Amino acid sequence: MAAHAAMPHRRRRAHEPRHHTPLAWALPVAFGLTFGIWAAVIKRVEEGGVATGGQWVLGVVTAVVLAALAFGLGRIQQRLPRELRALAYGALTAVTIGFLTSLGGGSVLRAAGIGVAVGAGVGAALFYFYYTRE
Repeated sequence: MAAHAAMPHRRRRAHEPRHHTPLAWALPVAFGLTFGIWAAVIKRVEEGGVATGGQWVLGVVTAVVLAALAFGLGRIQQRLPRELRALAYGALTAVTIGFLTSLGGGSVLRAAGIGVAVGAGVGAALFYFYYTRE
């Protein structure tokens, strides 16, 4: 029964290529597209309902930046301790929600407050999740 403990563990060498699962690409792309479309819609509603090129550019830039940040964080998350991993995901969530809130035309303090509140909640929930699973 204890044969699995005696099996050697193969580590990936530095020169070996790293393979990404489809989920590692799909989640950041899905989040980026969702928030990019959301940002464009917020600006469209605020500007009277007429679609413009600037709204599309804002949506595409938002999607690309968020997808790149989420993908990069997903690449390094296993090297981070659980506290820092939860803090990083909480900060990414706080920045994203704060940015989307600021597009609605409210004050900077309101956007920052909502972003920090949501980010703190996500960070606390993820810390609890990582703490109970490791």
